[in-house]
Amino acid sequence: MTTTLFALELGASEVTTGVLMSLFALLPAVLSVSAGRLIDRAGPRRPLLLSFGALAFAAALPFAFPFLEILYLSTTLLGVAFMYVHIAMNSVFGAAGSLEQRALNFSWLALGFSISNSIGPLVAGYAIDGLGHAAAFLVLALFPLIAAVLLWLRKRPLPRPEHVPLAKNARVLDLLRIPGLQQTFWVSLLLATGWDLYTFLIPLYGARIGLSAASIGVILSTFAVATLTVRLVMPLIIRKVRQWAVIFAALSISGACYLLFPWAQSVPPLLVLSFVLGLGLGSAQPVIMSLLYAASPPGRQGEAVGLRTSLLNGSHTMIPLASGAASTAVGMAPVFWVLAACLLGGAWFARKQIKS
Repeated sequence: MTTTLFALELGASEVTTGVLMSLFALLPAVLSVSAGRLIDRAGPRRPLLLSFGALAFAAALPFAFPFLEILYLSTTLLGVAFMYVHIAMNSVFGAAGSLEQRALNFSWLALGFSISNSIGPLVAGYAIDGLGHAAAFLVLALFPLIAAVLLWLRKRPLPRPEHVPLAKNARVLDLLRIPGLQQTFWVSLLLATGWDLYTFLIPLYGARIGLSAASIGVILSTFAVATLTVRLVMPLIIRKVRQWAVIFAALSISGACYLLFPWAQSVPPLLVLSFVLGLGLGSAQPVIMSLLYAASPPGRQGEAVGLRTSLLNGSHTMIPLASGAASTAVGMAPVFWVLAACLLGGAWFARKQIKS
């Protein structure tokens, strides 16, 4: 959100903003698998410490150099650093506890991300309105710095999967031949696209209809609060509902919300749709990661998460570019509707998995 609004403030077009947002995913699309293998081999602690430091440094750059050009470097560094955080934290939570607790552990991890996503847009929106765009980046840089200090003070080792030496003939593409991973990668791609395009499109859409930065921040925070809300009850849902049924519901709800977004022209309907969309998308992430971790070969869980991250980031590198260009050429409504069609198609696929 902060990058998008600062770029627009500096005179960037929607296409340029799409380029900037795609840079969050460009290098992670190439480096995620090797990052996963590194974390499988070396453990998560050192990569996490370095990544938190890199996040703080990258977030502070636009404050020190408040120019459009510096955003290209900042977004690239932020994307790579968060890639390592994402893979390492999934490795830690997947390895903690017993097999039966795995989905519950991932629910707690997703809950933590939801709390962060709830606080971040509010902090960013009010910091922009009160201090300016550049100073807002400095405020946001404090959060990963605090995380690095807390991790540094922890002396106990972090949980990690049992290390299994990688066979010499092991290839990344072998993971794509595992049916359980194929299905998980497919639905994960759809759900992550729905999530990431929301964070890209809503600031653009809100700016286009004349909303303030604080209003856009409140809307984005409503989405995050919804993900937090649904993840609070996910431990109960996971015990009672089949995992593919959760994914079917998430895709169906998300597709319906994106169909309705173009008719929301003010804050109240955007708040409602954002909340419902957050309930849908927020419910799926713990289930996705549980399915992925269970289907991964022993000792290659980080690599599998890295491959998923690579596939998603490869998509997200192109989708903001295409969405920014499409919204400039034909308006934002067709972009919302194409995404809705993809999500509803994914719901049909998930429904077949429930029956199989």
